[in-house]
Amino acid sequence: MQLVINTRGGFLKKEKNRFIVKNDDKTFEVSADKIDSILITTSATITTDAIQFAVENNIDIVFLDYFGNPYGRVWHSKLGSTTLIRRMQLEAGSSVVGFNLARSWIVDKIENQIVFLKDLKKNRPGDNSLSGYIGKLDELKEEVMALKGKMEDKRGSIMGNEGMASRTYFEALNSIMPDSWKFNGRSRDPAEDAFNCLLNYGYGILYSQVEKACIISGLDPYMGFLHTDNYNKKSFVFDIIELFRIYVDRTVVNLFSKKQVHEGLFDTIPGGLYLNKEGKALLVTAFNEAFDREIEYNGRNVKVRNTISLKCHNIANNLIK
Repeated sequence: MQLVINTRGGFLKKEKNRFIVKNDDKTFEVSADKIDSILITTSATITTDAIQFAVENNIDIVFLDYFGNPYGRVWHSKLGSTTLIRRMQLEAGSSVVGFNLARSWIVDKIENQIVFLKDLKKNRPGDNSLSGYIGKLDELKEEVMALKGKMEDKRGSIMGNEGMASRTYFEALNSIMPDSWKFNGRSRDPAEDAFNCLLNYGYGILYSQVEKACIISGLDPYMGFLHTDNYNKKSFVFDIIELFRIYVDRTVVNLFSKKQVHEGLFDTIPGGLYLNKEGKALLVTAFNEAFDREIEYNGRNVKVRNTISLKCHNIANNLIK
C-alpha cells in the first residue's frame, strides 16, 4: 500500500517498527511491512528517523507538486543490480533490439486503448459512435507494427503514429463525457479542465512507481529508447510508462461514470485547475484500489502495481541475455 500525506501540516515519525502519522487532530500508525511507498503531496514534516527507517525497509519517499508531478524522492544509494544491465541498455538503444522493444511498447499501448474503448462500447448498446475511433486506432496500430529498422531512422514515424493514436483516443473519451465535463484534448501544468486535472495527477503517481521499478531492476531511468536524451530527462521512464497509463485512464473515467467527480474537488489557479485536498484523496484512493486489483499476468494472478516491476525485470533480463 501507499502511505499518503496530503494534509498541510502533517507529521510523520518512526516509533519501533511502525510509522506514526499526525494529520490535524488525528493520529494513526501503520506497520512498515504494509507500506511500499510514501507520497507527500503538501507541506509536511518528516523526521530523519522516519527517513532512515523507510530507506532501511526499501520504502521510497516521493514528493509531488500541486499537479502530481514528482519533484523529488528519498531512496537508498544502491544501484539496484549489475551495471551490465545498463551497458546492454545503452547498446540496445542504438540497435534493432531497442527499436523492436520500443515499437512493441507503443503497439501494446494502442491495443490497451482499443480494448478500453471496446469495453466502453459494450456498455452503450445501440451506440456505435466509438466504432470509428476503434477502427482508426486499429489502423494506426498496424502501421506501427509494420515499421522496421533502427530507432534513429524510425523514431519520427513511431512518435507520429503514437501521437495520432493518442489524439484519436482522447477524442473518443471526450465524446462519451457528459456535456458539463467535456474537454478539448490533453492539457498539462496546469490542466484546463477536470478530466485532465485528474489524469495528470494520476500519471504523476504512476511516474514515480515506474521510476522505482526501473531502479530496482537495474535499468537506467535516463537512458530512453523512444524518448530522446535531454538534461535531467528520465527518458526511459517515459518509455515504460506508456504500458501502464491505461490503468489511470480507466480509473479516471470510472470516477466520472460513477458520478463521484464534482466541482468541489478542484481549485482554480491562473490558466487552469489543480486538485485540492478532497480531490487528491478521492483520486489516490481510487488509484490504489485499481493498482491493488489482481489481474492475470504470465499465467498467475498479480496485483497491477506489481506488474510494473515484473515488466522492468523482464526487460532487464532480456537485455543481458
